[in-house]
Amino acid sequence: IASSFAGLASTVANLHGFLTRRKEGELANFLGENERAVMGDDVEAVSNAGNQLERGVPESPAMVRIPAGIAAAHDRYRERFVDASDESARQPVVLFVVQPNETNTVDQRLLEFALWERHRIPVVRMSLAEIHARVTLDEDDGRLTLDGGGEVSVVYFRAGYAPTDYPSGYDTTTANGSGIEWLARERLERGIAAKCPSMGYHLAGTKKVQQELARAGAVERFFPPSEGDEAAGIRTAFAGLYSLGDDANGEDMAAVREVLFGDGRSRYVLKPQREGGGYNYYGDDLAAKLRDNCTVTTEGKSDDGDEADVELSPTLSEFILMERLFPPQQRAILLRNGQVEGTGMTISELGCFGTIVASGEGDVIHNEYAGFLLRTKFSGVDEGGVASGFATLSSPYLC
Repeated sequence: IASSFAGLASTVANLHGFLTRRKEGELANFLGENERAVMGDDVEAVSNAGNQLERGVPESPAMVRIPAGIAAAHDRYRERFVDASDESARQPVVLFVVQPNETNTVDQRLLEFALWERHRIPVVRMSLAEIHARVTLDEDDGRLTLDGGGEVSVVYFRAGYAPTDYPSGYDTTTANGSGIEWLARERLERGIAAKCPSMGYHLAGTKKVQQELARAGAVERFFPPSEGDEAAGIRTAFAGLYSLGDDANGEDMAAVREVLFGDGRSRYVLKPQREGGGYNYYGDDLAAKLRDNCTVTTEGKSDDGDEADVELSPTLSEFILMERLFPPQQRAILLRNGQVEGTGMTISELGCFGTIVASGEGDVIHNEYAGFLLRTKFSGVDEGGVASGFATLSSPYLC
């Protein structure tokens, strides 16, 4: 998917790398405390065995490799659909789909600038409503063309992931302006331009699809038996993901019972099909949400709930129940809007960017690791979005 903060996270990593090198002596105790918090009793053995030259904040290649991935899709489009002998043909453009009044423009512009500086690929930014008014689809050959001329090689979605990105509604059958964002999205999807993400990848980013992929046997479909236990190794990195829909099985209902009748409220989080933080249910709010949307019959059953009949409301089908992760706590100083927000114990979440370009038949044209993103928040904060104000951008420190 078109993930945020690759540009800003790379810049923050460069800043942290400079500070930890420049102030190495002053930060020794601070970094040592956090190293022990993460490594525990193994810290001395690991430090003695490791190459000291590799310690510190690594450089993130995100602003090189993400533009390279988009450029690979752009070049693939030109090879397939642009007549190289036509000297009058205009350079295709990459279309950034953005929100009206976008607040994360700096991060997006860094990627736009890198595409031009490294690959001489121009970028055009439009909202879905603007696309509905200004981008046309040739029904014969599938080309997407801007109103000022020039065709679109790659559609890069930095919007379109939330219901708020489709404010005019869902009814596309009337002529009153309703549903124009959905009509624009349909037009883009029907075009031959490469999509980031493709519809399949977009759906794979939803909680429900991730929960289905965590089902027994689902991952194994993608790995032939000749590759041994690779699927089992991948499963070791999965958190528990449980359905609350009409496909809920015994394992799913056991997790629900833990929340309703045991201490599961502290071990699980209720998540809708949304991104960015601010929409989840934790602790007592989680337990209350399930109680309000479950019918529990205990007549003739044991008091501990093990034998109680639990019926899930259809309302819960838009959520999944997820096992919570509890990473090591480290001391940190968090800044927001140029001011010190506070100092205290924090937890972090590491994500890695990757780029892949593939044909509709599944042939992989380009596939590589493309940098990292680390988000840090105070340990007492449940939610974790950066744009929503719960977390801050940070960097890993290798030790």
